[in-house]
Amino acid sequence: MFVRAVYATGDPALLDAAVRSLNSEGRDLLEERPGYRGAGIFVDRELGKLLAVSWWETEAARHNSDEVMRERREALLEPFAGTVSVADYEAAVVHQIEHPRQGGGLRAARLEFDPRDADLVVDAFRATVVPRAESLPGLCRASLLLDRERGRAVAGALFADRGALAASRAAMAGVRHEASAKAHVDVVGLEEFEVVYADVRPD
Repeated sequence: MFVRAVYATGDPALLDAAVRSLNSEGRDLLEERPGYRGAGIFVDRELGKLLAVSWWETEAARHNSDEVMRERREALLEPFAGTVSVADYEAAVVHQIEHPRQGGGLRAARLEFDPRDADLVVDAFRATVVPRAESLPGLCRASLLLDRERGRAVAGALFADRGALAASRAAMAGVRHEASAKAHVDVVGLEEFEVVYADVRPD
């Protein structure tokens, strides 16, 4: 599958208005597009951050959908968004244990690597991160989103509730250290979000 990630920051007091727009008109627009496989919205209410992720069967479906979404994105995110960035990824690994639910937690690690090591990054995630993470209480999904050409990735871990997310911090720090050393990866960012919804259909 292929992923488009929209990352917006703005006034925390205006965040809920953007969430409501994405949950209604935004989701309707996505569901009308061929090849749509689901989406997720994740927020940091304290700092005013929003991450909206849509999943697509093919790279072409993602590209075609963006022609429509690009025209509507600004209006959907008003008046909240002061900054908006869009990134495209390949869903290299999606390991689902159970369906994430509203109120859960997402931890996202932003990674950079030599593009020639892309396959090594995928192998290390499958061999190290997935088996170590799946034993953590409350884990719903572990995923690796990859931009092979630019040497960038996002490693995500979705938990059933914020308590499980918090309890996993020490264990996941050890996993990140081990996996990044094996894959020659730099961890350049680490964020946590509340799950508003996450309805991806990986299979």
